[in-house]
Amino acid sequence: MRNVHQHHRRSAVYTEELNTALKSLQYKLKHMEQVKDEFEKTLQHIKNQADHTERQIKHDFERLHQFLRDEEEATITALREEEEQKKQMMKEKLEEMNTHISALSHTIKDTEEMLKANDVCFLKEFPVSMERVQISQPDPQTPSRALIHVSRYLGNLLFRLWKKMQDIVHYTPVILDPNTANPRLVLSDDLTTVRFTGKDQPVPDNPERFDYYECVLGSEGFTSGKHCWDVEVKESRCWSLGVTTASNQRRGWVFFRTGVWGVQYGCTVRSDFHVNQDLECVRVDLDCDRGTVSFSDPVTNTHLHTFTTTFTESVFPFFYSLMSSLRILPFSR
Repeated sequence: MRNVHQHHRRSAVYTEELNTALKSLQYKLKHMEQVKDEFEKTLQHIKNQADHTERQIKHDFERLHQFLRDEEEATITALREEEEQKKQMMKEKLEEMNTHISALSHTIKDTEEMLKANDVCFLKEFPVSMERVQISQPDPQTPSRALIHVSRYLGNLLFRLWKKMQDIVHYTPVILDPNTANPRLVLSDDLTTVRFTGKDQPVPDNPERFDYYECVLGSEGFTSGKHCWDVEVKESRCWSLGVTTASNQRRGWVFFRTGVWGVQYGCTVRSDFHVNQDLECVRVDLDCDRGTVSFSDPVTNTHLHTFTTTFTESVFPFFYSLMSSLRILPFSR
């Protein structure tokens, strides 16, 4: 009887252990299915990223192609206009020459006839005939600047196009990294503007992405040298910007606790310096070697704040935008 009770107790224990193990496996299966679903969404997002990037590449190249087509047409038009002008000038010179040749031919013919006549009338008209012969002798020569100014069109052609191309292309010193942007942020196609939207975008929850603060990082980290960028903030009522360490935690709410050197306006996030005045633009001057991050107002050339530290790792530009938008301005030559 005792053995039966022991057997039942062991069976109950085994059953409980199996149930626990089963629940653990079921939970693990559910979790893996969720992860699989995330992986499938990530796979689709990669395809969407590639398609969108390809469209943007084609759009940008088409702008350059159109610029080159327009410049080619304008240059050839100018060449043909000069050709017509030079040809017209030479035609006029030819007509003038034909008139002279015709007049000269008549003079020669008249003179030959006078010589054949050989009478008193010839002697009487000799002085007039000599004057006529001498006057009708043109001095033919090719006019100056009659040829096409070839070097004007071919000289440094590609260089001149490249220089002119700078009027339609711009260099932006900092480009945003869309893979770090909080889901509530939307970036412009050229990755220079970040805009807050109250709706989560369908983006993967990858480890590089901010999931709590409405932040996005620059695409390139800096480890040495001087770097400068201007950020338009006039459309923003709540912003923070500056630099942060590459290892700073982007997940959760601890980002602003350490490893951040920035200024802010209208926000409650922790930052070392608050801007009270309304600004149109903020300039960030980073000197990695000296360990300084300076902020100023480039419109009024007013210094705002400078941090002095020692950078032990690469730092990335960061941008926090709540209920508004920020734009990194192109470098002005």
